[in-house]
Amino acid sequence: MIGRNDTCWCGSGNKWKKCHFPDIGAQKTVTPMPYGFEKLSDQYYKRYGIILKTQEQIQGMRESGKLAAQILDATCKMAAIGITTQQLNDFAYKLHLKAGAIPAPLHYGEPPFPKSICTSVNDVICHGIPNNRTLLDGDILNIDVTCILNGYYGDTSRMVLIGNVDEEKRHVVDVAYECLMRSITILRPGIPLSDIGQVIHSYAENEGCSVVTQFVGHGVGIQFHEPPQVYHYRNPSNIPLTPGMTFTIEPMINAGVKEAVIDDADQWTARTKDGKPSAQWEHTLLITETGHEILTPWNKEPL
Repeated sequence: MIGRNDTCWCGSGNKWKKCHFPDIGAQKTVTPMPYGFEKLSDQYYKRYGIILKTQEQIQGMRESGKLAAQILDATCKMAAIGITTQQLNDFAYKLHLKAGAIPAPLHYGEPPFPKSICTSVNDVICHGIPNNRTLLDGDILNIDVTCILNGYYGDTSRMVLIGNVDEEKRHVVDVAYECLMRSITILRPGIPLSDIGQVIHSYAENEGCSVVTQFVGHGVGIQFHEPPQVYHYRNPSNIPLTPGMTFTIEPMINAGVKEAVIDDADQWTARTKDGKPSAQWEHTLLITETGHEILTPWNKEPL
């Protein structure tokens, strides 16, 4: 969850809103994928600031990712008609403390994010701030948990359908889930980073939905946000995936137009420009020697 006033992930020293955020749809040119993937060295990835994780770091991420998924599962089960998003936040906060972990969003960014999790309801795309709003019959809700355990980050989110949800909302939830799972299926060493966005964009478009371009997935593990940015739409990034890369895929899919409007008052909450519903699912992934590993395994896959 990177704020517009945070220092940009790329190392420029500029604020994100003055650096990559305005040009999010036009990625900077990268070196084309070299011939013979097996010949790539760590130096190739260091040029882009990508941290290839050691086995020790991967194990630390497995533990933090498992905890994040457990906290997310428990919090999602609590979500129901009559529960407030503040109650969900307080519950998740206590689970972090009980496990000896830190909720990464709390006091993160500028202005500091005031809560421990993100709760995004209906037309809120992401970064929804828990409050005293009561969940109502027909709401859809994204709960996003990022925990820090022993210095390692686990980042994951999923949707909850509250009561009787209409067809438009149910459709965008299903499309967002399918976008995530289809993009995970292709992950393996050697494929270009852009294939992730291609898979997501094509499926969402075919289903009559749009892909948000103002927010992206990202490297994660040792820091909350690391390179590379993971675009969920068609893009030219030819950086090949390689063992030891860890990043999130978190497509934000809208039922209507793709544009987001950020709340002027809190400078965090992003809503759809046309007020139509939005949905998002997220996992932290590791690229292995032969494919991939989901580091934030949910206990139960949704129907």
